[in-house]
Amino acid sequence: MRNAWRAWQELSGLLLPVACAGCGRPRTELCTACGAALHGAPARLVRPSPRPPGLPAVYAAAPYENAVRAVLLAHKERGALGLAGALGRALAGCVRAGAGWPGDAGPLLLVPVPSARSSTAARGHDPVRRIAAAAARDLRRTGLPAQVLPLLRQRRAVADQSGLGARQRRANLAGALELTAGGGRLLRHELLRHGLLRLGRVILVDDLLTTGSTLAEAARAVGEAGGVGRESSVHGVCRAAVVAASPTAFEINRN
Repeated sequence: MRNAWRAWQELSGLLLPVACAGCGRPRTELCTACGAALHGAPARLVRPSPRPPGLPAVYAAAPYENAVRAVLLAHKERGALGLAGALGRALAGCVRAGAGWPGDAGPLLLVPVPSARSSTAARGHDPVRRIAAAAARDLRRTGLPAQVLPLLRQRRAVADQSGLGARQRRANLAGALELTAGGGRLLRHELLRHGLLRLGRVILVDDLLTTGSTLAEAARAVGEAGGVGRESSVHGVCRAAVVAASPTAFEINRN
């Protein structure tokens, strides 16, 4: 059923009239102006306030507002799957900024933040994993070896995050993520193979940063499972990249 729904989404995008997901301009899925809002500026280091403990350095392409917000929602909630390429290109720029990319440091390991199974089933796709795959393709096209490692899964159900404050979100997500069966062994193999001291090889990826609680929990799970501990995971192994972040997270790092 899910595959049939996905096929219908892709077919309808070809047959039905198209309008820009960002501004509604006809005959294009993403116009030049809205595309520039996504990836027309360099990726920026962003930081929510308050910053949750354990949050790694996070790079974002654009503030979550106006056209960028509309494009992300169209892809995530309305199944506009053709937008994954543009969103992946924006995410790839953030991955490059976060990795710093010394050319001989080994591959970039993109670890998507997992969606709840119920959300994935309702949407018919996993938006973050789809964007991560598009970002990895973009990175490889420019000569940077990258692969998506879907290592994380939800250990327990969490409440709907909408309407929760920063402290409530941290409590809601504490201990909620873990590595998949075999994920810990795979991660340790990759880290040992390419060296634990090579900064930024593991990049946590998500579509959006708000309070940072989700990425902090993902960093905890990856760091503990990788056998490097919280502080090492934050400062030595992990970085994070998102397509968009709350406007206030951008404002904090202007100063």
